Amino acid sequence: MTTAGPHPLPLSRATAHRLPPPLRPALDAGALRTRVVHLGLGAFHRAHQALYTENAALRSGEPWGITAVAPRSVETVRALRAQDCLYTLTEQHPEGPRPRVVSALTGALAMSEEPERIDALLTDPQVTVVTLTVTEKGYHARGGTLDRAAPAIAADLAAAADPARARTVIGRLAAGLAARMRTTAAPITVVTCDNMADNGAVLGAVVRAFTEASGWPDRHTVLDRMATAVTFPATVVDRIVPATTPADRAAAGAALGLTDALPVTAEPYRQWVLQDTFAAARPPWELDGALFVPDPAPYQLTKLRLLNGSHSALAYLGLAAGATTIDGALATDWGEPLVRALCAEVADTLPPGGPDPAAYADALVTRFRNPAMGHRLSQIGSDGSLKIPERWLPALRTLRAAGTATPVLELALAGWVHATRPGAGTTDPAAATLAAHHLPQDPAGTVRALLTALGAPDLAGDQDLTTAVAARLPALRAGRVEI
Repeated sequence: MTTAGPHPLPLSRATAHRLPPPLRPALDAGALRTRVVHLGLGAFHRAHQALYTENAALRSGEPWGITAVAPRSVETVRALRAQDCLYTLTEQHPEGPRPRVVSALTGALAMSEEPERIDALLTDPQVTVVTLTVTEKGYHARGGTLDRAAPAIAADLAAAADPARARTVIGRLAAGLAARMRTTAAPITVVTCDNMADNGAVLGAVVRAFTEASGWPDRHTVLDRMATAVTFPATVVDRIVPATTPADRAAAGAALGLTDALPVTAEPYRQWVLQDTFAAARPPWELDGALFVPDPAPYQLTKLRLLNGSHSALAYLGLAAGATTIDGALATDWGEPLVRALCAEVADTLPPGGPDPAAYADALVTRFRNPAMGHRLSQIGSDGSLKIPERWLPALRTLRAAGTATPVLELALAGWVHATRPGAGTTDPAAATLAAHHLPQDPAGTVRALLTALGAPDLAGDQDLTTAVAARLPALRAGRVEI
């Protein structure tokens, strides 16, 4: 019988000297200054923007540091602080993992507990960039502007006289920007890194709408100053970052010889395309491969409709066929044909100036096939009611208006319909509502009701479409995906 050895020491600045030399932080976090505030302390930020910022600081010698704000998880903030904001990022290459310790974060704050500290940063002229990764639902947008009827937004507006009580990211951001406009009005750029069409314009619209509706006596002065001092560039971010598993934590600990409570893993590929409309100084992210362009819309739509669109399709169809991970779905006889067929079907809806759709599909197949990722279909398929309206429906409308056949999007929609049935196991903020729309004796009626619930009554009224989607359901119920 063997006994366990002593529990490994935690990762921290004090223990970093124990790391194997290739894994040690590339930067001394103590020499960095907070010049970027990030809202949304999740795995994607730590595997994407934080890495770009660390590499930009390393290659330029400029002290760009990030204070990250967790909108909800106080536990994550505490765990990160206990590690002096260090964490492991492991790139999962097919030939094996490549871990490194990232030191770009100079602080971590809990939005609900530390509003004054957040506002102090947002009013600091040395902070010139705010970035966000809060998922589509964090913007509370409907029809391109603020959904004032959303309960969380309504609560923040009702408490707007006391901005410290804001509980939504939009309310907190609007309050912080208003405080900045009332004091120095120093220029600042707010960079959304979430998957939405026209994401910069949407973010700007919801922040301005919140400010307008706030009732603040000086709100019009604040808005006038924001018009010249604050910009909201559009962006495209791309990197597959699966949810961290216990196995990931164990692997990070084994590689480090230290305990890391918050490791992240990611695929080797990453991309960041940004609209070049910054109001103030920014990290030189281009030194690490970021691309600055006048208009990222072609890249944005390509990613939304090809990558995100095929990701969702693989998730719902893979779940129906009994797969659990994205590489497992690619290993089926229908996985790769599905990705290539969807990209080909949607290609004509993309504007010129972006990546070549066929080459993009080749890259997607390679990325999705990576067996080291283990990206779970249940994670990819979450929040479908928020994702599907952007990933599939605009292309579907364009193609059907042109009289173009849409068999792959119809199959994908059938996969989503199948995944919304009662007890299907997918997670969605509208799960109960969606499940209630299932009519066992009327499959086409079910499709119509679900499309209406997605805010697509025009597609719900397309009888040929709803009939075609419904016709796909029996095979999916039997676990078959028929391209």
